[in-house]
Amino acid sequence: MESSGLKQIEKVTLWDRAYAELRSALLAGRFAPGQRILLREVAGALGISLTPVRDAVNHLIAERVLERGTGGQGGGAIVPEIDPDHFRQLTLMRTELESRAAFEAAANVTPQAIASLRDALARMTGHMQRERRDDYLEMHRRFHFGIYALADMPLLQDTIETLWLRCGPVLNVVLPEYVPYLKKTDYHAAALDALSRQDAQAVAEAIRRDIADAGEYIYQLLRNRQQGTVTV
Repeated sequence: MESSGLKQIEKVTLWDRAYAELRSALLAGRFAPGQRILLREVAGALGISLTPVRDAVNHLIAERVLERGTGGQGGGAIVPEIDPDHFRQLTLMRTELESRAAFEAAANVTPQAIASLRDALARMTGHMQRERRDDYLEMHRRFHFGIYALADMPLLQDTIETLWLRCGPVLNVVLPEYVPYLKKTDYHAAALDALSRQDAQAVAEAIRRDIADAGEYIYQLLRNRQQGTVTV
């Protein structure tokens, strides 16, 4: 019985690891819409067996973050394509929830948090200049969730993460066209400045504008791609 219990704990740990790694990759936009996620490739990358990977993928499918691949469970999963109107709905929800999280974060700012966010912002800028897309998206995620973590509202943050899981793959596709837009208005810097002053209204507005303006731009990109238009 003791041996069986130890094996069960190990299995849960591996499932948690696979689930966390896949969520992190989706949040950072490392998978593109329509991309297949093969169980054997994920298991090989993580150095674990197929079973915990299959369990993690099935959970993400149940959450409607991934779609079932062809061939049942053995076919892995597919990152869903996203409809422009669906993306606009996600953007509307994100603006409300994330601006609220940013507002709440202002009351819990620490010098350490500001230093960490400043470092993430500097890395984002460097990655954008060097056109390191995956690294930029990872730092982008860390910056935003670094702010939201300060709100100390885990239920709100869980909901925000779920929305990001749906949006992340789109950023992977549109980022090359979106980079010139990023250089026009730096809402991230404005949010960090407001946060350092503990100006709750200003940091909430900066995050709201960041999401809303970017969301409208990306929405137009998605519509143009859907209609076969090259330029925005």
